[in-house]
Amino acid sequence: MNRRDFLRNSAFATAGTMLIPHFLKAHEQRLTGDTNGKILVVIQLSGGNDGLNTVIPYRNDIYYRERPELAIERSQVLALNDEIGLNPALEALRNLYDDGRIRILNNVGYPNPDRSHFRSMDIWQSASNANQYLSTGWLGRYLDSTCADCQVKAHHMLEIDDTLSLALKGETANGLAMLDAQKLYRQTKNAMVNKIAKTDDHHGHDPVSYLYKTLADTASSADYLYEKGNTKSNLTEYPKTDLGKNLKTISDLITSGIDTSVYYASISGFDTHAGQRNQQNRLLKQYAEAVSVFMTDLKNRGQLDRTMVLTFSEFGRRVKQNGSNGTDHGTANNVFVMGGPPRNSVIYNEAPNLMDLDGGDLRFSIDFRDVYASLLRDWLGADDKVILGGNFAGLTGLV
Repeated sequence: MNRRDFLRNSAFATAGTMLIPHFLKAHEQRLTGDTNGKILVVIQLSGGNDGLNTVIPYRNDIYYRERPELAIERSQVLALNDEIGLNPALEALRNLYDDGRIRILNNVGYPNPDRSHFRSMDIWQSASNANQYLSTGWLGRYLDSTCADCQVKAHHMLEIDDTLSLALKGETANGLAMLDAQKLYRQTKNAMVNKIAKTDDHHGHDPVSYLYKTLADTASSADYLYEKGNTKSNLTEYPKTDLGKNLKTISDLITSGIDTSVYYASISGFDTHAGQRNQQNRLLKQYAEAVSVFMTDLKNRGQLDRTMVLTFSEFGRRVKQNGSNGTDHGTANNVFVMGGPPRNSVIYNEAPNLMDLDGGDLRFSIDFRDVYASLLRDWLGADDKVILGGNFAGLTGLV
């Protein structure tokens, strides 16, 4: 197949522009950084989860005064200490707290917060300042920093989705987005892809050469993931939700022994401007049940001590409920860090101060990039200063 035939016949060429399907958004690098076999799993709560109804200041009268319809009744809160407790929809996580596998961080945010979903998510995913626009993500730059010779090897950063988030896009390396290793394998097993994979026309810098190389490398990675992913049998029953299915995929891949160090998954629907209580409780229950099974599965398979799970959302919600029994876009929020070796579960810092608000919003006391710095440096063994482009102290004892 020559270039002209390929361009004419390929489903990846439209109006003269190469459109590579999302499942082919792969990095083609070999990870050489020493992670000591440790794994990071990131779970994104898309839409701006309401942190005050997730980790609840159930002894604070201001919380109940500002949320007469939305506040969770004191009798229903799963108390963690004398100040805060969990939404009852998170009951499935309580056993993880008792097992010493959860750290809860309150008031996480950044200076000059942005209330746009898209911009705030970009800030969290790129680890930029509020007035800074980056085209690479913090995990993509982690991959860049650990790639020495950039030869085709197994993919070391996987997003379980059909699109690749900014967080996993680097300057020279990208993660791979896929929903299912078997599906990816089948998609690469056709005559056209096989022929392209065997051609030697992969070394130029023009778009066609790039596409040839991407297809060849994706086919190679699909073979690897399919072969390794089929070596272990997992009989654990996960929830039938999208997040449950995606976390089962991640568990199977971790246990299979592939040398992936970062996984990324998400659950959407947290933009609760109206009718919040039922919607958020349903989503939190889905999240908690899927994560609980995932963590228990990893523990039973001997993988939990080397796996850390970060859960975040792009912003929290305003303290006062709105006129539609919902909440509007806010600023600081809580973050969960779970997994790793067991320890005393930690409520890492102070509860939100509802008497000292910033125009009706929570003030942040932890910069989210300090969370990233600790995960990069203390868990993955990476150079956090190079990756984050600044000197963030990190959080003592987080991991």
